[in-house]
Amino acid sequence: MKHIIILGDGMADHAVSRLDGKTLLQYADTPYMDMLARKGRSGMLQTIPDGFHPGSEVANTAILGYDLNQVYEGRGPLEAASIGYDMQPGDLAMRCNFITLQDNRIITHNGGNLSTDNGDKLIRYLDEHLGSEQVKFITGIQYRHLLVIRNGSKHVDCAPPHDHPNEPWQPLMVKSEAGWEDRREPVIAPDGQPTGEQRMTGRETAELLNNLILKSQELLAAHPFNVEKVARGERPANSIWPWGGGYRPNMQTLMRLYPQMKSGSVISAVDLIRGIGRYAGLDIIKVPGATGLADTNYEGKAAAAIEALKYQDFVYLHLEASDEAGHDGDLKLKLRTIEYLDHRIVEPIYNEVKQWNEPVCIAILPDHPTPVEIRTHVSEPVPFLFWHRGITPDSVQCYDEVSCAKGSYGLLRLNQFMESLMQID
Repeated sequence: MKHIIILGDGMADHAVSRLDGKTLLQYADTPYMDMLARKGRSGMLQTIPDGFHPGSEVANTAILGYDLNQVYEGRGPLEAASIGYDMQPGDLAMRCNFITLQDNRIITHNGGNLSTDNGDKLIRYLDEHLGSEQVKFITGIQYRHLLVIRNGSKHVDCAPPHDHPNEPWQPLMVKSEAGWEDRREPVIAPDGQPTGEQRMTGRETAELLNNLILKSQELLAAHPFNVEKVARGERPANSIWPWGGGYRPNMQTLMRLYPQMKSGSVISAVDLIRGIGRYAGLDIIKVPGATGLADTNYEGKAAAAIEALKYQDFVYLHLEASDEAGHDGDLKLKLRTIEYLDHRIVEPIYNEVKQWNEPVCIAILPDHPTPVEIRTHVSEPVPFLFWHRGITPDSVQCYDEVSCAKGSYGLLRLNQFMESLMQID
């Protein structure tokens, strides 16, 4: 049995009065996901461990079967792995967003939906002016980039910008975690031994990061790219926002966790998902035209997943667009991204693999809800379904939050999802 997980990031939602009290999954036209729910077995999954922030890096790592208490180091190290940055002892890797500030508030977490080319120009510009032996700015994708602080401390409180739309930004600046203001820790080598160096205190790291934020605002406001955007009435990328920092994680590959899996791939336009995949031992498949937005190359992603399944045991196919629409509070766009996933991803994959001699199990789920009326992630269970040829269906007739709650799997938690999927053989 081969396995594919099709993950619609942030696809789950709440009931919306504009949709006659239905959730977006209930309201959207999703004949193929509904058909697979009707022919398969469903349930709900709690993807966020107690005490963890409901971020995509947390949820996707848990979905793949990892114990976050053992492996979690934040989003930055995952994105470092994705873009091929080899973290050294002492490195603190942080996700570095370009954001838009206006009237002292965070207007958008994505800097006006930057292209990767423009994001690269801006991040190189900042590295030229603010980079040093201690500070490195490294290009990622679109508005999502990497900031590396040599001997920085991860014990700082950084607010993810997508969790604070339309909020004042100054109160959200970086702070030291309690108890780490003046505390240092040794730098540890890969063999587990101290290198003899020490990391900065939490207070010193927070002060450095806040200084970089303020200096970036001065530099970015004067950059011709942003000057032209403002002149056109468009949102500028006028500040950086570092968050999700951590050290290099210690993760086993999925092949060691699940010996029945001999090989696998991850397909995503998002650095952090690729980074998780790299640490998990999966091949990284990059699809031309994959953007992480509603204009992504759906057909290319579906074709790449089908091709990978021909020679590998496992594919993790990640679609980011619904999450971005949720963060923007765009109801119509989020509905469209859900329908795109159904018609342009699920339909071609199902129609192809249902004919194969070797059976394929299709799993579909979000990683977390990103409700359009809140515009941020919430830590609530998400609906999932399993289908393969010959499966005995349960009573669920549609794929949505309400229907799947009545599914035969009930409520699973964390690594129980991957364990259940791998038992389908």
